[in-house]
Amino acid sequence: MLADEALQATLSSLTSRLVDTFNAGGKVLAGGNGGSMADAMHFAEEWTGRFKKDRKPFPALAMSDPTHWTCVGNDYGFEYGFSRMVEAFAKPGDVVLLLSTSGNSKNLLLAAESARAAGAHVVGFLGRGGGSLAPLCDTVFMAPGETSDRIQEIHMMCLHILIEATEVELGVA
Repeated sequence: MLADEALQATLSSLTSRLVDTFNAGGKVLAGGNGGSMADAMHFAEEWTGRFKKDRKPFPALAMSDPTHWTCVGNDYGFEYGFSRMVEAFAKPGDVVLLLSTSGNSKNLLLAAESARAAGAHVVGFLGRGGGSLAPLCDTVFMAPGETSDRIQEIHMMCLHILIEATEVELGVA
């Protein structure tokens, strides 16, 4: 996997995108279902906390607020949980990172559509061919593997690589 030039090019492109986003005062919104939500939360806290050493925080938010999810789920339906949050917070130039091992969750499809409408750059960390979500993404990181556990492990490893590379480019590593 690490010898895959296309994968390396995708991570390099995403590094540049995050550098540009943070330098322009933009933010990252991240989301996924189940274990992918845990990865989105971990990714966001690496930016607002710290990764390897002290530095200023960068604006990243996991779309994981349980009160939001129960409110939207009750009033609109579970499938609108991400899209409502994207509509509330995403601006042109922001990054909306969606993690999915299948790419077929309705709530993530609606989030991608809302992100595109907001002018945000949609990034999919996907697996198994990307499902219906892949064509809605501006950038796709496709993890090799057939099982959710292995795809999620690859996603998290590559998210860490992405954070470290972005910190180096920002001069804060």
